[in-house]
Amino acid sequence: MLPDFLESVVALIVKTSTDLPPDVRAAMRQTVADEPAGTRSAQALTIIAQNIDQAAEVEGAICQDTGMPTFEVKTPVGANQIWMKQQIREAVAEATRRGKLRPNSVDSITGENTGNNLGPGMPIIHFEQWEEEAIEVKLILKGGGCENMNAQYSVPVELPHLGRADRTLEGVRKCILHAVWQAQGKGCAPGAIGVCIGGDRTSGYVHAKEQLFRTLDDVNPDPRLADLEAEIMRTVNTLGVGTMGFGGRVSLIGCKVGAQNRLPASFFVSVAYDCWAYRRLGVRLHPASGAITRWLYRDPSVPTIPMMDQAGFRRTGREVVLTPPIDEATIRSLTVGDVVLITGRAYTGRDAVHHHLMHHAPPVDLQGAVLYHCGPVVAKQPDGSWTITAAGPTTSIREEPYQGDIIGKYGVRAVMGKGGMGAKTLAALKEHGAVYLNAVGGAAQFYARCIERVDGVSLLDFGTPEAMWHLQLQAFPAIVTMDAHGNSLHRDIEAESGVRLAELATPEVSNGGSEHG
Repeated sequence: MLPDFLESVVALIVKTSTDLPPDVRAAMRQTVADEPAGTRSAQALTIIAQNIDQAAEVEGAICQDTGMPTFEVKTPVGANQIWMKQQIREAVAEATRRGKLRPNSVDSITGENTGNNLGPGMPIIHFEQWEEEAIEVKLILKGGGCENMNAQYSVPVELPHLGRADRTLEGVRKCILHAVWQAQGKGCAPGAIGVCIGGDRTSGYVHAKEQLFRTLDDVNPDPRLADLEAEIMRTVNTLGVGTMGFGGRVSLIGCKVGAQNRLPASFFVSVAYDCWAYRRLGVRLHPASGAITRWLYRDPSVPTIPMMDQAGFRRTGREVVLTPPIDEATIRSLTVGDVVLITGRAYTGRDAVHHHLMHHAPPVDLQGAVLYHCGPVVAKQPDGSWTITAAGPTTSIREEPYQGDIIGKYGVRAVMGKGGMGAKTLAALKEHGAVYLNAVGGAAQFYARCIERVDGVSLLDFGTPEAMWHLQLQAFPAIVTMDAHGNSLHRDIEAESGVRLAELATPEVSNGGSEHG
């Protein structure tokens, strides 16, 4: 029964996790060209572009958060979908064993990680019968950071800076603009969004995510929705959110909108936000063997166009080298916009570690330390040592309830992640002499190469993504976006882009910005 089906799905998973499809590459290449050299967004984009090429070259995860695997499967009448579901689950477990997926499946009650990306509701598999003989399998890997930036609006609704959004396409336009503005850098901008007008709360989100299976360069068959998509792309990139929320010309590389019928009493606008690491591929399989007969979204016979025609991240000579443990005077000499290169010890810490540190002493000395918001992909070697194969930052705002207290209690001098943090953390940075460093979200291969070795691990019972890894860094670049003087780039960009958002409250305002998608 379909002897090649399992390996075909494994191949799909591996390629989706490690090599962006051509339409996304083209959009990101254009984004690199659109941002003026020397800006914060341009600096981040050179790292992103280099990371995309590095991931494809070594067949490594583009982003360490390999997300929630979501499969859309079309089968001929009479196909055994129960068997296929079992095989897809085994393929997910096998890709995890090979290190192409990070173990991401966590028991919602106990917090225990299954270690194989399986569990109730994971992976997501949707089947549909069709009248063709071939089997079609599409996959999207959407990470937690951008998943948290999904939004659903029940209209009419009052929106900050935009006023009332009514039950019209103009109201929908306002909801979409608000969703992109609200995401800022937390969803690893520049992003792409799928939108559903209508449905119920559940079907709306499902259909919004399904829109992300469309290519960035397609045209909506419904002219009303095609006009809406074009209008969004004409205006949204004037917001000034930019790459990673650093400010810039490109905040969105694609907008795809669908519609579902609804009940008279409800009008939902559901937005599925995806990051620049827009991992989506598909295959057609032979109905008798399960072998791959055709790739969707890409042609393997056509060479991949590289993102970087020259070297990626370049030093300017103005970078500040930080060598942990870091003293307070060094930290207070830094200001927003400084680029730092960290050489020395850093410790990872995500949700579980932060919660633990609120109630227990740390397993290591954090005085003067760098605490990296990161859940890496790791591989255990035959001699028992560990290597990091993917290591980009996670979204920091989740740690806002804890971070200020941990800085004050343990003397942490730098916290590093993506997307920035809030007022409580900013106050603690100023009071205790610490900074927030923004690494480039999704750049998992680039940053893995900045890790010389793993010197140890604590709290491994939390699972590999949530454990505290002891890392030796070498020239690890990041940007100071919150300093010890009360300054926050994230706060400033949010305020400035909010002013621009208000200017877009009426549809007549267009012009400016890039027209990706």
